[in-house]
Amino acid sequence: MGLFDKLAGWLGLKKEVNVLCLGLDNSGKTTIINRLKPSNAQVQDIVPTIGFSIEKFKTSSLSFTVFDMSGQGRYRNLWEHYYKEGQAIIFAIDSADKLRMVVAKEELDTLLNHPDIKHRRIPILFFANKMDMRDALTSVKVSQLLCLENIKDKPWHICATNALTGDGLQEGVDWLQDQIKTMRT
Repeated sequence: MGLFDKLAGWLGLKKEVNVLCLGLDNSGKTTIINRLKPSNAQVQDIVPTIGFSIEKFKTSSLSFTVFDMSGQGRYRNLWEHYYKEGQAIIFAIDSADKLRMVVAKEELDTLLNHPDIKHRRIPILFFANKMDMRDALTSVKVSQLLCLENIKDKPWHICATNALTGDGLQEGVDWLQDQIKTMRT
């Protein structure tokens, strides 16, 4: 990191944020993160995440370090080891996977009740993903099934998205960026 980068950080001009990207396996987390990167940094073939991976991307005023956490059942217990460092959460939901919506809600409830998250006002961005699928639930229906209206102590937002085309992602990132800026001022 150069002197000007350090100076900009000290002055609050350049902000770095750790974001946890969570959700069940096959919800589109890695595809979402891939789409958020500059087009020349995007990969063509997405493979399931084993454990976790770390990706970085920038917006006009923030530098994001995103921890892409595997959503496979055997890896979900790893999530909690990263809660303390997380300053924001992206929670991806497969809107077409009605059968596992209950599992997504259980994982969300576990997250929200964890001691490292429970008493923090950490913003949570929900991506109701795979809206291009014929049987996808609306973001309103996903919100109802996950009981998001019960989250009163944290700012949250839900966006209907299609990670393959990028539809809805920018709206979510803009909201998240605004939340992080207000937290830091």
